Amino acid sequence: MITTKGLILLFLLGATSVLGQRLLKPAFGRIQIGQKTFSPLVLLSLESTRSSSRRGSPTFTYIRRSPLVQDSKRFLSPWSKWSECSGKCGQTGVQKRTRSCLAEHLWGTHCNEVTEEGRLCIGHVCSACNITCPMGRVNADCDACMCEDATLHGKVSLEDGSPAADARVYLQAEKLKLLTTADNRGMFRIPGVCPDGKNTLKIKKAKYATATVTVPESTRRNLAIQVQLQRSGKPYIFRSPEDKARRVGQSVSLCCDARGSPAPDRYLWYHNGSLLDPSLYKYKNNLILKNLNRDQSGEYFCKASSAGGSAKSQPAKLAVIGRQEAACNSQPQSYLIRLPHDCFQKETNSFYYDVGKCPAKTCAGKLDKGLRCKDNIAYCCGVSKMETRDISCNGYTLPTKVVVECGCKKCTETKITVRGRATAADNGEPLRFGHIYMGNKRVSMTGYKGTFSIHVPADTERLVLTFVDRLQKFVNTTKVLPFKENGGAVFHEIKLLRKKAPVTLESTETNVISLGEMEDDPIAELEIPPDAFYRKNGEAYRGKVKASVTFLDPRNISTAAVTQSDLNFVDEEGDVFPLRTYGMFSVDFTDEQGTESLNAEEVKVHLDATQVKMSEHLQEMKLWSLNPETGLWEEEGDFNLEKSRRRKREERTFLVGNMEIKERRLFNLDVPESRRCYVKVRAYRSERFLQSEQIQGVVISVINMEPEAGFSSNPRAWGRFDSVVTGPNGACVPAFCDEQNPEAYSAYLLASLGGEELEAVSSAPKLNPNAIGVPQSYLNKLNYRRTDHEDSNTKKTAFSINMAKPSSNSPEENNGPIYAYENLRECEEAPYNAAHFRFYRIEGDRYDYNTVPFSEDDLMSWTDDYLAWWPKPMEFRACYIKVKINGPQEVNVRSRNMGGTHPRTIGKLYGIRDVRSIRDSEQPNVSAACLEFKCSGMLFDQDRVDRTLVKVVPQGSCRRESVNSMLHEYLVNHLPMATNNDSSEYTMLAPLDPLGHNYGIYTVTDQDPRIAKEIALGRCFDGTSDGTSRTMKSNVGVGLTFTCSERSTAEQSITQSQRNSGQQSILVLPGESPAYRRQPANRRMAQSRIPMRGQRSPTY
Repeated sequence: MITTKGLILLFLLGATSVLGQRLLKPAFGRIQIGQKTFSPLVLLSLESTRSSSRRGSPTFTYIRRSPLVQDSKRFLSPWSKWSECSGKCGQTGVQKRTRSCLAEHLWGTHCNEVTEEGRLCIGHVCSACNITCPMGRVNADCDACMCEDATLHGKVSLEDGSPAADARVYLQAEKLKLLTTADNRGMFRIPGVCPDGKNTLKIKKAKYATATVTVPESTRRNLAIQVQLQRSGKPYIFRSPEDKARRVGQSVSLCCDARGSPAPDRYLWYHNGSLLDPSLYKYKNNLILKNLNRDQSGEYFCKASSAGGSAKSQPAKLAVIGRQEAACNSQPQSYLIRLPHDCFQKETNSFYYDVGKCPAKTCAGKLDKGLRCKDNIAYCCGVSKMETRDISCNGYTLPTKVVVECGCKKCTETKITVRGRATAADNGEPLRFGHIYMGNKRVSMTGYKGTFSIHVPADTERLVLTFVDRLQKFVNTTKVLPFKENGGAVFHEIKLLRKKAPVTLESTETNVISLGEMEDDPIAELEIPPDAFYRKNGEAYRGKVKASVTFLDPRNISTAAVTQSDLNFVDEEGDVFPLRTYGMFSVDFTDEQGTESLNAEEVKVHLDATQVKMSEHLQEMKLWSLNPETGLWEEEGDFNLEKSRRRKREERTFLVGNMEIKERRLFNLDVPESRRCYVKVRAYRSERFLQSEQIQGVVISVINMEPEAGFSSNPRAWGRFDSVVTGPNGACVPAFCDEQNPEAYSAYLLASLGGEELEAVSSAPKLNPNAIGVPQSYLNKLNYRRTDHEDSNTKKTAFSINMAKPSSNSPEENNGPIYAYENLRECEEAPYNAAHFRFYRIEGDRYDYNTVPFSEDDLMSWTDDYLAWWPKPMEFRACYIKVKINGPQEVNVRSRNMGGTHPRTIGKLYGIRDVRSIRDSEQPNVSAACLEFKCSGMLFDQDRVDRTLVKVVPQGSCRRESVNSMLHEYLVNHLPMATNNDSSEYTMLAPLDPLGHNYGIYTVTDQDPRIAKEIALGRCFDGTSDGTSRTMKSNVGVGLTFTCSERSTAEQSITQSQRNSGQQSILVLPGESPAYRRQPANRRMAQSRIPMRGQRSPTY
């Protein structure tokens, strides 16, 4: 038997030695405590508390177990399993098991038995400590090495260099161990950490991503490390999966990438909105699908997550077709081109001809080996076969190439460009030589006139640019700029907010700064408590402070275009949602000399609740700050209702929020808004509104207005500004809407192309549904009004509508132009005959005809043909010649462009350009025209050069007066040279070199044909090689001069002249192509071949 003292000894031995376990094992037979003996099944509790005696002996409490009655099994449940041993490894503990009475009302008669039993046990077998320390020794917890003589010194700072006060420093072990906390200077000191290159520290601070740092290996016993914390935020998708096409049985790889602080550590993939099982597909940020079948067609997107939140990628379309199925529809779509003014077609009773086109969509082409995120070669449906058709015109035949078959071929490679101009919103002052940042990288600068050009990198998800004024006259402006994903350039007007003049504050006093343009009625106020300013190194600042706080007041509609970013945020699920602003403000604090930026803490924002007209917004109002890298707004804090009297005004209710001004200096007073719709808009080249005359690259902007007066708010106030770019099927513009009340929200829509405002369809004297593009019944509900509806002197470049969400019960409202937010795909793919709003360009007096059809708005429509006007789809060279007309009338001038020296194109038509001369405002009998011609150069195969044969023909009774002497000399010196026997026109083999205004020639090369032409035209109008003008200057930079008189009936028309004079007028030498001629022996002979009237020198 074992006595009490012996049992206690065994407990101690059992916890520390094998001997104790050997002695304890036979003792489990019977245990004696005092005068009582128990079996092993005993309820035993060892209380580790001292008794009142000095000896402090442990106390054992017990309940004696009674014999079981014979029928107890009928009323008691079976015993449960024994619990785990309560003892630690190698130590003695207790296990328990229980049972319950099945008939509680019979307790005492049949259930007077033990319901809980215990027994002694020994804890699990101790595992040996397997840590090996290259220096120092293992600590008591066997989870790290420690060196008593080593000390680690550290400094933790924030993104702007200010100290990370109260940052917590942990040791990475099985469980994080808190070692210390940084002081107000961001400093910390940790003794005993071994510099062995294996100890890892985790540094944490609220609103910042956890930093991980490994203590470097060193022989020194005193080490110093520096750690910079990054602001914590949601992941940001910078690469979404691409659209792909495959055949049944093939494989595909879809990829997405996200950045963030902390970095994303989990990716989920979805197919048509359903989660793909991660255990089945074994994916991360790369989804691989093998042995595809048709059911796997559809949309795929990924969701990246981290401790900071989640973000979703843009969806990608995967098309899966049969093994023998045609990759593209071989039948071309209808595509009408406009013919010249003298080419009316009686068969169709129009000036249009159907040349067909192939939609440039992704198709299943030849695959290379291996699975890649981006296919090495992208395949698109395109033209596989064309035929030449002759169109009968007025006195001549016009050749054109018609698409007869489509097929799968390599996609046309294009470049994406964003251009624009950055100017002040108040007076148009340009941002001269300002820096442009993409993320943290400077990518460009603005020019003297504020212009800029940015090449958009491949795979760009969102183009986020920040414009920084080096002179600090303007607020740093971050914009999310839409661009043409299929290539080409888009022009954006960037409006900048001028900084408010700084005011001087006393740092030791409470300071209040009003937020709002109207001083007597501010939207909000900033309250800065005493001693709130501190330097970036964490030191308190005592002295005068220069404070510049610039507020964007939404009560002034003229400020809408200055809106920072695109007013979006990402919710917890990773979806992008819009914000409705109640004002945004930029904060700039410096010392008295203005040389050092200062931070401020415990700043309060008091938002006047009377400015929030929608009561539901009072509960949802939040303070946001802009992330300049992603262009997304991130939550800074909430607001609380508070009643107070401020500035001796009556007592009012304020929304009060707290903020700290450190790394970020741009803030927003916003509420999330879930009532959203899309507006379908298309832009056209003219008021004919033909499908084939839609324009891509037009920037459509919408200003979301507050509800109309009498509903709930001031009609002057705006809440959101958005921009999108038209594509081949128009654009879907996001806007707030309301289903219950059609007048709850209204919106203004505007359109611009290359800085030029497009015109909206008129709403007066009465609405014309056929012109506007919306059925009459829905049009009345939307209350369509062009801006000049009430005042004819107002611009005609915008219209307003009520944002009435379509009713599901009305068939007319479910076909556009307003679409519910969840029906974006339906809006994007809406057919041309679906309802939509329209803008159009005021058509100038010029006309372009290409033998090989090509839309300058859609670079993917380029065809690799020898007669293509533009030989390279990634570089477009525009050429113009300035033609001066002496005469009382404006006249049409045509250039006829044909192959001149290339054996594959000689004598064949590239295209025609028509333009009408513009009257000189200062000279009544003088006009001038900037006429485009096809530049000479390599054709699409880049094999050899073609000197384009250009014939310039003014329409009417005209005679050539002079040719620019420098141009003439150049052509003489660069043979072959065209003959000019007809004085009513001029023929030349276009120069290969990019000549300038001194020659009367204007050449510009750009990645977008429309931009190249606009720049060249501006220079031609101005008569300079580097300037630009919208006013024609007819006496400078002229290449050709003609004198034209009013035509008599006996005189030939332009088409008769072309018919009678033959196809070309080139001097033919024996044995040579008609396009070639040798250098004449005498330059005087060559000059005599070009008739020159008069002796006056040419103008330039």
